[in-house]
Amino acid sequence: MKNESELKARYNDIHRGVYFIGTTPPKSDTPLEEVESIAGKLLERVSDIDFDGLIVYDIQDENSRTSKPRPFPFKSTHDTRLYSSLLNKKSKRPVITYKSVIQSDAEAFDEWANEAWETYGVKDVVLVGSPSKKNNISLSLENAYKTLVNNQHDFFIGGVTIAERHASKGNEHERLIEKHHQGCNFFISQAIYNPQATIDMLTRYAIECKNEGVKPQRLILTFSPCGSKKTLEFIDWLGVSVPEATSLRILNANNSLYESIRICVNSLQQILDAVLPYDLPLGLNIESLTNRKEEIDGSILLYKLLRSKMDNYLAKKELDLLISKH
Repeated sequence: MKNESELKARYNDIHRGVYFIGTTPPKSDTPLEEVESIAGKLLERVSDIDFDGLIVYDIQDENSRTSKPRPFPFKSTHDTRLYSSLLNKKSKRPVITYKSVIQSDAEAFDEWANEAWETYGVKDVVLVGSPSKKNNISLSLENAYKTLVNNQHDFFIGGVTIAERHASKGNEHERLIEKHHQGCNFFISQAIYNPQATIDMLTRYAIECKNEGVKPQRLILTFSPCGSKKTLEFIDWLGVSVPEATSLRILNANNSLYESIRICVNSLQQILDAVLPYDLPLGLNIESLTNRKEEIDGSILLYKLLRSKMDNYLAKKELDLLISKH
């Protein structure tokens, strides 16, 4: 997309944050002219906030990952590349496009990539592997990275990071370094409701990078408000760790949405306080997991609150740096 080098330049400046709005393409049975107006409405909603770009998710059924019933029925969506292209043209901002590689082989994926670049102007991509080892995988995530790195076009490649995986396996920091060697230049977390799991992973990653003499890559932290029991069930279904006390707080609050926003703001503060000693370039991604107007509006309020927290954190780091030089 236009601004591609701008996005890379922003990522490389560790003294600033990068800020994104996450979204999903409309359902595949939505007429094309309506898709265009949905993109317009989204951009109108976020027109009074200052953000660097958008993230478009590739929604998969994922029923192989868990035996729990999906709280919201799965419906296929329009091609992520089409929606990314629309948002990029309308917003004049970079758009990161997610791509699930599980259904592809290397040749089909290479074709997808060429078309993404040449037809849709998609240049910033996050690859997602299989949500379950039970799936029949024709293209591994490692081979997908290889295919994209070897592609004739110079894609800016990102990966997903899951703090919950670190909590259970203790090796997410190693995966991040490995993915960087495979071609990833940034990482986006899944929604955070358990700040301690994220703190553990980020701390371990920062120390491991230092030990190996590796430059830490940009880590974009995702937050999402939750305004109902159904949304909370969906968050749980997605594999996001929500501590019991946190879910009880949300469900028993007078206003669940605002309570969840308070929790997210507090979580980010805890994370920033904990990683202050390390040189980790961070970013934020705020998404609404449902298309309920209340939750979409809540995500915009959450964006404003989290962005000011992140800006304060970066200013404090800058001040510390100046003091240490004198």
